[in-house]
Amino acid sequence: MMILRMLKRQPLHGYALVQHIKQTSNELLQIEEGSLYPALQRLLKEDLVKAEWGVSSTNRRVRTYRLTPAGARHLEHEVSKFERMLEGITRVLARGES
Repeated sequence: MMILRMLKRQPLHGYALVQHIKQTSNELLQIEEGSLYPALQRLLKEDLVKAEWGVSSTNRRVRTYRLTPAGARHLEHEVSKFERMLEGITRVLARGES
């Protein structure tokens, strides 16, 4: 979900994805490259992202990923599910305090 959310903002290559998630979360979340690339491969197979080779701002060859329309719909669904789950957890925790 975090990868799709970052790609909704703009196409990014793997290293930039890791850095954006780290910075956006105030360094609370860090994705290891060993986890990122298998996740990106799964998203490619499911047609939720597309990839193309290009050159980075530092003149390196990089594979840039972008969100597909199916990925945008999937993201919307997953965010909705997450928000409902978070609401449930919040209610359970609130009841535990009284």
